[in-house]
Amino acid sequence: GLAKEQGARFLLASTSEVYGDPLVNPQPESYWGNVNPIGPRGVYDEAKRYAEAITMAYHRYHNMDTRIVRIFNTYGPRMRAGDGRVVPNFINQALRGEDITVYGDGKQTRSFCYVSDLVDGIYRLMMSDYAEPVNIGNPDEMSVLEFAERVIEITGSDSRVVFEELPVDDPKVRRPDISRAKDVLGWEPVVGLGEGLRETVGYFRKCQMNSA
Repeated sequence: GLAKEQGARFLLASTSEVYGDPLVNPQPESYWGNVNPIGPRGVYDEAKRYAEAITMAYHRYHNMDTRIVRIFNTYGPRMRAGDGRVVPNFINQALRGEDITVYGDGKQTRSFCYVSDLVDGIYRLMMSDYAEPVNIGNPDEMSVLEFAERVIEITGSDSRVVFEELPVDDPKVRRPDISRAKDVLGWEPVVGLGEGLRETVGYFRKCQMNSA
């Protein structure tokens, strides 16, 4: 590939989805995951797992200078409003005063990392000499229902939460073990959820006003 030809450092933007529906919580990089390869989420999960395998093969057999970052849920201003992820969905529904759609009973957990923390983690990884995967995410875990309630609080919305059927193979838990990032990169997130959500809500509020 081009990076090999030019002797460039290559970064693979991988994902927490390589852990699938994890049976271990939090998830360390040593955990191999629990993925249904033929499920509706399997294409994305397995594609990222394969990408990691190929990246490590190039590192081992072609001496390529590679880095792998496993990105957990990230949010912040300039997210696409209609990308289907929980943060823009909840915020846009709350700002419009619509019902907030929670899938399942809302007890499934997620963690949310602000974009500037992610960028800092990736930068530190690229400046390091560490070639194996590194989790970058916020280890503060909360239920999806708790997150919806937090969005309602910060937006000052009158929205109510409604529940719909949980998609097949939707992870029950998702939380990074960031011990490796702390040890190898000296990294951990610094932006709290309240601060990050206020910035993100402000961005989406402006977007809705500009499109009105």
